[in-house]
Amino acid sequence: MSFRSRSNSGNESGYASGSSTGSLSEVFFTRPHLKFLNQQLLKLSPQEVLKWCITSLPNLYQTSAFGLTGLAIMDMISKLDQTIEPSIEMIFLDTLYHFPQTLELVARVQQRYPHIAIHSFRPDGCATTADFEAKHGERLWETNDELYDYVAKVEPAQRAYRTLGVQAVITGRRRSQGGKRGDLDILEVDDMGLLKVNPLANWNFAQVQAYIKDNAVPTNDLLDQGYRSVGDWHSTVPVTDSEDERAGRWKGKNKTECGIHNKKSRYAQFLQEQEQQRQQALSDAIQNGLKIENDAAEAQELAPAAVVA
Repeated sequence: MSFRSRSNSGNESGYASGSSTGSLSEVFFTRPHLKFLNQQLLKLSPQEVLKWCITSLPNLYQTSAFGLTGLAIMDMISKLDQTIEPSIEMIFLDTLYHFPQTLELVARVQQRYPHIAIHSFRPDGCATTADFEAKHGERLWETNDELYDYVAKVEPAQRAYRTLGVQAVITGRRRSQGGKRGDLDILEVDDMGLLKVNPLANWNFAQVQAYIKDNAVPTNDLLDQGYRSVGDWHSTVPVTDSEDERAGRWKGKNKTECGIHNKKSRYAQFLQEQEQQRQQALSDAIQNGLKIENDAAEAQELAPAAVVA
């Protein structure tokens, strides 16, 4: 959901959501309202949070890499019993470096839940790993980690949101996953203005596992090999029982997120600065052009009239 600052009475700023199509009325959330909603949603079960989302948020999608929490949420949505039919479609970012087991899981999920549409987005202009490496070089995640995150994940996510007209997304993030997720709210607005809903924010890994088992939800075969959080094959390793569930992601690096849920990466900021500079240069050129035309016109007016013999 596209949120922007909104002036209110007093000093409290708020957020406003606007439809990209213009067919939906704008929805406004002030900071106190978001705080109140989070306090209320804490009292609800994940299924009740999902029901609230369906009745309250337009153009709502689920983003998932088919980890345990995302799979649990997907199964919950498929079993919601309410008057309004849930029609939440999924966005999957195919980085071209997923494990074969992950892609096989996607196929099993499509068979198990045929009514759920899955929209897959790959790096721009790339259909295969060979395409990606021809365009960006081999092992980009080693030579330029931030650029890799941007072209493989952040840009495809932003393109997905634009293409599908996404206004709000459901994610599988939880507080117990640690790192920057430790103080996660159920409702949040990112620095790009997108509304994110984290219905299982307060669940721990054991609760998610229990739901998966009780409901026979299909899972990644890598979980039987010591993996607990699965991302790209080049940045994911198994973990021990004593380690944090996301300890196997970017092992040995001071990193806990891939960029999708971070504030703008330095590379994204660089692109924005480049665009701002380009726009400024264009504006300066137009202004200079107008100044030259005006100076020429003024000079012509001041020039003495030609004497006719």
